Amino acid sequence: MDFSVFFQRAVMQGIPLLYGSTGEIITEKSGHLNLGIPGIMYVGGISGVIGAFVYQNSAGAGGMNPFLAVFIPFICSVLGSLIMGLIYAFLTVTLRANQNVTGLALTTFGVGVGNFFGGYLIKLSNADIPSIDITPTSIFFKKTLPFAEDLGWFGKMFFSYTFMVYLAIIIALIAAYVLKKTRVGLHLRAVGENPATADAAGINVNRYKYSAICTGSVIAGIGGLYYVVDYIGSWSNDGFGDRGWLAIALVIFAIWRPHLAIPGSIVFGGLYILFQYIRSDDLAAQEIFKMAPYIVTIIVLIFISLRKKRENQPPQALGTSYFREDR
Repeated sequence: MDFSVFFQRAVMQGIPLLYGSTGEIITEKSGHLNLGIPGIMYVGGISGVIGAFVYQNSAGAGGMNPFLAVFIPFICSVLGSLIMGLIYAFLTVTLRANQNVTGLALTTFGVGVGNFFGGYLIKLSNADIPSIDITPTSIFFKKTLPFAEDLGWFGKMFFSYTFMVYLAIIIALIAAYVLKKTRVGLHLRAVGENPATADAAGINVNRYKYSAICTGSVIAGIGGLYYVVDYIGSWSNDGFGDRGWLAIALVIFAIWRPHLAIPGSIVFGGLYILFQYIRSDDLAAQEIFKMAPYIVTIIVLIFISLRKKRENQPPQALGTSYFREDR
């Protein structure tokens, strides 16, 4: 097995998880557990596909502007994800609905919305197979650094990726800095730990919750866009697998720190494809290796629970709705 190729594939598989986990960490820091991340990633993906489908069919493969070919799917994905985030925020912050139930409902809703519009576009495209080909758009997303091939294995491992891979890493590092080093991050962490105390200190709790949920949703939705437009280059209904749930599991693996989600996403990406390197006739071993990311998450969860270090624990008010009248 060529390790440089394996590492490259692990990174590319892990990037959707990095987007999703970074978005979920930001959301959870506000005290909200958003189990709707898989649905939000699904909507982010189909929203980008809709933008790409409309633009490439109106402009034609030969008349596409590189900037618009990237910008239109990107902004469509952001808007679709933002709407999903606003729905979740309205239900859980304003109406104080149960966060677990709302998140699960949002996932079901998001998958349904994605499959509905995906099926509609498949019908419009008159495709022979049940998928939407967005290769003309995907080509512009797949542009890589030109000097990567000149650096051998080092270039293949670290410089052979598209801009959305590096964007995911930059967003995670910025999120880590903001949460740890800025006043905004301090206020957000205070809201997640004890919203009543934060409210008494003059922090607008609802504003921070809405901002964190919507920001986290947009980042997660971009992960869906990456997987569909950049990594795959086509849309198939129910083609996301369990990547949304793995992104949530990665939050625990990274102990709620965005910068640790970067190496964690590579580990998860490697574990996700590890079964492909097992003998094809050994189906039992393949299924065991498919469970590897979840097994690792459970081990990490047990470990941090036993150590009981406060900095490695989730926000204290995570999953609890804030009633100002109880303050």
